[in-house]
Amino acid sequence: MRKFAALILSCIASVSFSQKPFSPSDVYKIKSVSDPQLSPDGKWVAYVLSTPDSAKDKSDADIWMVSWDGNESIKLTASPEGESRPRWSPDGKYLTFLSSRYETKSSQIWKMDRRGGEAQKLTELKYSISDYVWSPDASKIILVIQDQESPDEADKRKNAKPIVMDRYHFKSDGGGYLERKRNHLYLFTVETKKLDTLTTGDYDDENPVWSPDSKKIVFVSNRTADADRNSNSDLWVLEVKKGAKLNQLTKWAGADHSPAWSPDGKSIAYLQSQYEKYSMYDQHHITIISAEGGEPKVISKSLDRDVAGPQWADDSQSIFTTVEDDRRSYLTSFDLKGNVKKITGGDRIVHSLRHAASKWVAMSSESSSLPEIFAIENGALRRLTHVHDEFSKSRLFASVEAFNSTSKDGTDVGSLLFRPYGKLKGEKLPLVLWIHGGPTGQDDFGFDFIPQVFAAQGYVVACVNYRGSNGRGLKYSEAISGDWGNKEVVDLLGAVDHLIKNNTVDPDRMVIGGWSYGGILTDYVTATDPRFKAAASGAGSALQLSMYGSDQYVLQYENELGVPWKNMDKWMKVSYPFLNVEKIKTPTLYMVGEKDFNVPAIGGEQMYQALKSLGVPTEFIVYPGQHHGIGVPSYQKDRYTRYLEWYGKYLGTPKLKDKLPAKK
Repeated sequence: MRKFAALILSCIASVSFSQKPFSPSDVYKIKSVSDPQLSPDGKWVAYVLSTPDSAKDKSDADIWMVSWDGNESIKLTASPEGESRPRWSPDGKYLTFLSSRYETKSSQIWKMDRRGGEAQKLTELKYSISDYVWSPDASKIILVIQDQESPDEADKRKNAKPIVMDRYHFKSDGGGYLERKRNHLYLFTVETKKLDTLTTGDYDDENPVWSPDSKKIVFVSNRTADADRNSNSDLWVLEVKKGAKLNQLTKWAGADHSPAWSPDGKSIAYLQSQYEKYSMYDQHHITIISAEGGEPKVISKSLDRDVAGPQWADDSQSIFTTVEDDRRSYLTSFDLKGNVKKITGGDRIVHSLRHAASKWVAMSSESSSLPEIFAIENGALRRLTHVHDEFSKSRLFASVEAFNSTSKDGTDVGSLLFRPYGKLKGEKLPLVLWIHGGPTGQDDFGFDFIPQVFAAQGYVVACVNYRGSNGRGLKYSEAISGDWGNKEVVDLLGAVDHLIKNNTVDPDRMVIGGWSYGGILTDYVTATDPRFKAAASGAGSALQLSMYGSDQYVLQYENELGVPWKNMDKWMKVSYPFLNVEKIKTPTLYMVGEKDFNVPAIGGEQMYQALKSLGVPTEFIVYPGQHHGIGVPSYQKDRYTRYLEWYGKYLGTPKLKDKLPAKK
């Protein structure tokens, strides 16, 4: 018995001294793996590894590669400027990437010899290249280039010209104010370095894909009379030679995109919207059309779930894709008749599928493992990269479990619960109701940093897939169309009531928060239910009427609500948090990126000012130079720390080790 007790104490000591809970400062320790690319012979996988740099307060992206057996991992680039979009030349001679490294002021293609040596600049153009695709015969490259510099690039210059706009859709997050600067396609010949223009006009041309014989390309473009006023996009085919005629392959009034040319050259697979008009909640189907044109065939109608870009098998007889399905995502395949086969499973997510040489790789993560690259063999996942091993071994992960609740109108809602490490069922704990954005996203079994940080401070965290979320079918997602802040709130509060009823949550110690649509729903909930002791509304809005013309969603507004001057009742209905602000007694922290055009600062400013006028405790935090996503590591840490300090202030929870600077 004494030996057994000593063993238990030894295990406890081991956990205590070698592992610790997550904290906001972990943003400096977590790396990002992305964009896996298989070499033509299938022996190597190139990828991007972004590493936070606390001294420079930014992340540095480098190109790495890992062998197919996972035994060798090699760093290929090390410049301070960062590299992206690694691509193998089809002949296997080069690995190329985009970078504005060293003296280069714009993003250009650089190439590295497979046998080793320093990277050399392949293109030397005035403007930045945003994307590129090698021809299968390795002699040419299609470039995607915007007509002129972006507004952000212009901001860096003195005496920048005035920004002139005459478009219906005139602003976007990250793109800033939009003039008529369009993305067009160019042909770059590798041997001669000759550049030829392939497309022109007042259209955006994107997502080029080569035919297997290197003679044609298919690309995506909206070439309607006023592209800003609809959600159309079509597939266009162009023979890659001077003076070739442009052929329209698809003619659906809605969206056709994400083309993939079959290896035998006969067919093109792509995603097609179900609705002609723009819908935030649309669920696109995998569709096939002859490369010569004709009637398209939808092959994924039997699957009422969201799918990603299709990829052909080598025999051109089946198509692979990843599927979002009720808190999970997995790999599946369709044959040409539409028969579906699920390939991977489990409580995990799978995405960024790639293949070459009859081999497949993808990104994947679980709730207690950070994203890594995996080989897919016979339906099983075999891990290739081990970027996060050391960090993961040093942290105590919250346990994550699925739970379902029934809303007051009878709707079944699927959610996730993060329980602090070492806490057992039956113990009532303070709750963070953390709301995902979108609304068309879903909380899933992939690794999620924010709930882990909350759970590390002793909170149980509920992440609810309210109506509007993906993963439960089209009707579930579009149930909130034109009726924001209604069914979502019913589902969120139903999940909270479920957790209170089963003695998981202390009803007197509950807080709430979210970012983007999660911030918007935070305002909706606190205007409906006074039970939450504190709230954090990030990049949110409440007076929706004021967002018309101030953000990037004019097409959605007019499709769902109509124009305000003709449909004021609808606009007032969805603006109820601001119009009923006197009902809000919850101390609320508001946050926003200074340059956010997705949900601009006005959304938080109005609510902050209203609560300030009413005497409700509130603060407003603006992150300088940031768009909708907060990218600077120190700002990320600051954001997470402020959440916890704010919640702790009103719940009386222990003070954080990661403290904010003292106020002067």
